[in-house]
Amino acid sequence: MTSDNTDFTPLLTRAAEAETASDPSSVMPLLADSDTTGGLLTSYRSTFAKGAVGAPAHFHTRAAEMFYVIDGSLRVLVNEDITVLNAGDFLLVPPNTPHAFAAAPGHEADVLFAFTPGMARFDYLRLLGRVMRGEASPQEIKDSSERFDNHYVDSPVWREALAAS
Repeated sequence: MTSDNTDFTPLLTRAAEAETASDPSSVMPLLADSDTTGGLLTSYRSTFAKGAVGAPAHFHTRAAEMFYVIDGSLRVLVNEDITVLNAGDFLLVPPNTPHAFAAAPGHEADVLFAFTPGMARFDYLRLLGRVMRGEASPQEIKDSSERFDNHYVDSPVWREALAAS
C-alpha cells in the first residue's frame, strides 16, 4: 500500500528509545507526533496510577481520539455518559464530542491513544507535566487551547463522578 502523502516515511519508535513525558500520576511514552507522520496521526501511551485523574472534560475540533486499553480499567465520559473501559476495549471519540477520562476507581490503566488526523500533542503533554509539577502556570494550558485543539468544557456529570470516587 502506498500513501499519497509525500511527507510521510515509515516510522518505527522503539520502546527503549521513546521520549517519556510524565506527571505525578502518569507516565507517557511518546510514540508518533503529527510532524513525524506527515499529519496522519499522533500516538502515545499512558500508564495511569490508581486514582489518576487523567483529563477533564474537553473536546477536539479537528481530530478523532482513539482509546485502546492495554491493561487495567479506564473510566471515560463521552457526552453525558460515563462508562468503564477494560483491557482490550476500544473507543473512538469523534471531533466536537466532549469527553474526559481517569483511571477507574481502585484501578490502574494502561492506554494507547491515537489522534487522526495527527495533532501536535507532544508539546501539550510536556506542558501538562510541567503544570502538574508546579513548573508552569495552569494559565499556559488555557492559553494553548487553539494551538493544541484542546477545548475544555464544564461537565457536572464528570465532576460528580470524580467527587463520588
